[in-house]
Amino acid sequence: MNTNNSKILFEEAKKSIPGGVNSPVRAFQSVKKDYPIFIKSANGSKLYDEDGNEYLDMIGSWGPMILGHNYPEVLEIVKEEIENGTSFGLPTKKEVILAELVKECFPSIKKLRLTTSGTEAAMAAVRVARAYTGKNKIIKFEGCYHGHSDSLLVKAGSGLLTFEHQDSNGITKSVTQDTITAPFGDIEKIKEILGNEKDVACVIVEPIPANMGLIETEKEFLQQLRELTAKENVVLIFDEVITGFRVTLGGAQKLYGITPDLTILGKIIGGGYPVGGFGGKEEIMNLISPVGNVYHAGTLSGNPVSVAAGIKTISILKENPKIYEALEKRTKEIVEKVEKLIEKYDVPASINYANSLFTIFFSKEKVENLEDAIKTSDDFYSIYFDVMLENGIIVPPSKYEAHFISYIHSDEDYNKYFSALEKVFQKIKK
Repeated sequence: MNTNNSKILFEEAKKSIPGGVNSPVRAFQSVKKDYPIFIKSANGSKLYDEDGNEYLDMIGSWGPMILGHNYPEVLEIVKEEIENGTSFGLPTKKEVILAELVKECFPSIKKLRLTTSGTEAAMAAVRVARAYTGKNKIIKFEGCYHGHSDSLLVKAGSGLLTFEHQDSNGITKSVTQDTITAPFGDIEKIKEILGNEKDVACVIVEPIPANMGLIETEKEFLQQLRELTAKENVVLIFDEVITGFRVTLGGAQKLYGITPDLTILGKIIGGGYPVGGFGGKEEIMNLISPVGNVYHAGTLSGNPVSVAAGIKTISILKENPKIYEALEKRTKEIVEKVEKLIEKYDVPASINYANSLFTIFFSKEKVENLEDAIKTSDDFYSIYFDVMLENGIIVPPSKYEAHFISYIHSDEDYNKYFSALEKVFQKIKK
C-alpha cells in the first residue's frame, strides 16, 4: 500500500502544527508508525486517504458516526442549511428544536445549554456544580477523560494515556489540589473520600468508560454512586459524550436506569458536526447566565449547521429504534467471533464491549480499570494496528481507545475485519 502523500504531508505539517497533528492520538506514535494517514474524504463505512487508498473505518470519528459517514438524509439537510448561512451570533429556531429533542430522549435533562464541544460542556458543568453546592472540590475516576480543561486532566485517559502520561504540564498545583481521583468501580474509595472530605461539589464519571479502552460497568456501582452523592449533597455528573445516543437513545443513564443531576453530551448531538451540550435539573441550570451568574458563552454555541445535522440524526434514530437493536446484535456477534479466534490461536487477548463499541485488549486477564489497561501489551497492539492498516482497515491508533461500528457497516465489511484479525493473531502466535 502506497501512502507516500501522507508521509510528505506529515513532514509539511510538522513545520506549522505542533507534532504535525491537531489532536495527539492522530500522530500514530503509540502504534510505532513514522507518520499518520491523512484522510481526504469519507462515505458510508469507508475512509479515503490522500493517496487514494480505501479503508474500512472502525473508529467513526470516535463515536458520532452511528449512521456512517455522509448519511444521505443528513447530508442533504446540511447542504440546505449552509445556503442559509453558517454563523449568526444570534439565536435560531433550530436550537430550540434540538434542545426539545434531547430533552425527550434524556428525561433527566430539564434544560440544556449548547456548546461547541464536549470539552467545553464538561468544563461548564463542573463550574455550575460548584456554584450550586457552594463547594470547591471534584471527584473524578482514573482513566476517565472529560476533555482538556485543567481540573479534569488529572489522571485522565484518552490521548494522555496514549503518550504514557496521566496528567498534563501547565496545570497549577492549586487546581490539582481541588481534584480528587479514585479507581473506577471502587465504591468503597468514594465512601471514604466523601466521609472525610466535606468540600466536594461533584462527582464526574463516564458511566461506561471508553478512554482507557472500553471498560464494562456494573449497574450496582452507578446505583451506589447515585445514592452516596444524593446523601452528601454532591452533584452527580454523567459524561455521556461517547455513550449519549450511542449505546441507546437515552444514553447509559437509560440503559442502567440511573438519573444523574447533570449530563454532558458531545458531537453525536450534531450528527458528528462540531457541537456539545450539558443539561440537567432546572434549579442547577437556572444558575447559568443570563438567568443566573454562572458565566458561559460562545459565538459558535448552537451553530446552525451542526444543529440542523443533529436534529435530522436524532430524528432518524428516534424513528428507527431497530437501529440500536441491529447494532447491539452485530456487536455481540463480533465479540463471539473475536473470542473464538482468541481461543483458536491461543493469544493473550480479551474483549470488552457495550452495545455498539468494543476494545480488544492484549491481555488474558479481564480489564476492569486503568491499572489493568496499562498492563496490556503495547507491542501486540502495535502488531494489531499495523496488520489492520496493511489490510485496509483503520482501527484506533491507541490501545486506550474504543472501536465504534455504524449502522451502515455491511457483512462484507465484517468479513474483511475478521479475515485481517486472523492474520493479526497468526503473526502474534509466531
